[in-house]
Amino acid sequence: MKILVADDSRVMRQIVIRTLRQANFDNHDIVEAPDGAAALESVASEKPDLVLSDWNMPNMSGIELLLALRASGNTVPFAFVTSECSDEMIAKAEAGGALFLISKPFTADTFRERLSDILG
Repeated sequence: MKILVADDSRVMRQIVIRTLRQANFDNHDIVEAPDGAAALESVASEKPDLVLSDWNMPNMSGIELLLALRASGNTVPFAFVTSECSDEMIAKAEAGGALFLISKPFTADTFRERLSDILG
């Protein structure tokens, strides 16, 4: 499986990738994107099986990315890994078709719990 990690912080992308490995999801291909616009292009070219996206990014936010994907008919499984997790954000994410939000800080156990059904 291929996972797209979208976050404007290179350090945070590396933390997400490291946490995926710690959660025993290290046998998957991982693609990175520095913002939502780049992630939208990567989804088209890389055809990931899962998108893990930050919410707040320049050029295109995570929710804008999700809505653009769904508007184009793309149903790739999508989840947020974000520092903000208000009830309003959760409602917007669910309405847009996101699977869930993982709030920062997170652990390998959190990733394992949330992603095991998707990634096996």
